[in-house]
Amino acid sequence: QVQLVESGGGLVQAGGSLRLSCAASGRTFSSHAMAWFRLAPGNEREFVAAIGRSSPRTYYADSVKGRFSISRDNAKNTLYLQMNSLKPDDTAVYYCAATGPLPLGYRDSGNYGSWGRGTQVTVSS
Repeated sequence: QVQLVESGGGLVQAGGSLRLSCAASGRTFSSHAMAWFRLAPGNEREFVAAIGRSSPRTYYADSVKGRFSISRDNAKNTLYLQMNSLKPDDTAVYYCAATGPLPLGYRDSGNYGSWGRGTQVTVSS
């Protein structure tokens, strides 16, 4: 298991930007495909974005496509989520997650074996 710690959450106005980070330790970071999920009160855990182990391919939920950008720096063992044009509906706890090679079911949280504790993102109107 890889240990994951999110940071960068906070309070921001609608239309603003925020950059989340996920620091990884333990297993080699580059051996894991990574993803971001989010959880709002009363909702199910929602897929946000995923990125492969060593390819530039990225995948996004329709709700964030064009606004969010997932990236990774393997030399720093860090995953990022750049969030632009934030909306109040983006308010949630954001979690990073790790798996092996990116699976076909990359939108399914059950396919990720390692999770961070989450970071709160609040977007005010």
